[in-house]
Amino acid sequence: MADTATRAPARPGPAAPAPALDETMLAMDVVDTLRHAERLVERELQGDARRVALKQRLQEIYAGQGIEVPDRILDQGVAALEQHRFTYTPTPPSFRRSLATLWVTRARWGRAAGIALVALLLAGGGWWFGVHLPAERTRIAEQQELREGLPRALQAEHDRVLAATTLPEPRDRAARLLAEGRAAAGAGALTDARARLASLQELQRDLAREYQVRIVSRPGEQSGVWRVPNANPRARNFYLIVEAIGRDGRPVEVPVTSEEDGTTARVTKWGLHVPEAEFERVRQEKLRTGLIGDPVVGQKRAGELETRWSIPVTGGAILKW
Repeated sequence: MADTATRAPARPGPAAPAPALDETMLAMDVVDTLRHAERLVERELQGDARRVALKQRLQEIYAGQGIEVPDRILDQGVAALEQHRFTYTPTPPSFRRSLATLWVTRARWGRAAGIALVALLLAGGGWWFGVHLPAERTRIAEQQELREGLPRALQAEHDRVLAATTLPEPRDRAARLLAEGRAAAGAGALTDARARLASLQELQRDLAREYQVRIVSRPGEQSGVWRVPNANPRARNFYLIVEAIGRDGRPVEVPVTSEEDGTTARVTKWGLHVPEAEFERVRQEKLRTGLIGDPVVGQKRAGELETRWSIPVTGGAILKW
């Protein structure tokens, strides 16, 4: 039996060395040359017969530049072009691509975005501190006023009215205003509650006020006028021009309602509607002496709302003449 020699397993041959960097660069240049000659590529890369002509044309191009390119490099370049090597293919659109693009281009848009962000923060801060917080403080203050301040103020003004008069009419009016003001405050109607408080304050001032009503009797000023009413052109209304004077000799503003248009205003001087006989008496007296002997025609006392008249009056008045 013949001896058999044991053989060692065959070893793999050495790996093919990687192409030199300059050859790779040269192949890339060949591809770039082909890519920039698009019409030449379309015309020449259509068959093996024309590959040869293409290679020859490329050799002529490089020879004109003083560059000698081996055939295998030209073959590699043509093959690389056909295989789309050394060609950048953009990443398809996606959310991740958009984020990456934003990050890469941040130097271009980051400054503008930063300025816009700062402006937005400043605007937001201005609104927060300049509009929102003051409005919130006002709202809280109004709620506090409705819960505590207005009810106390209403009660205080009501008590001042009661202390100023013993007459039932102003006392009843004060009680009504107090009830309405409390109800408005309880319902959150700040405007209505304040209006009732103002009415109570005005009522108290009217009760505390004390003055005389006198006929105006100064040189250059009228003491009386007459009017033809619109409702009755055949009639005449007669008015004495009067003024309210306080205990200190100064004019006092009093609420007067015009019977001509229903307007109410606080004035110191107005036309008091009187009967024709009273108007004529005052007129004749002023014509005789140039003066009015007793110009006081009414007295408003503290604690009362109505004026006590010493002459006949109709209860009407005018604000303009």
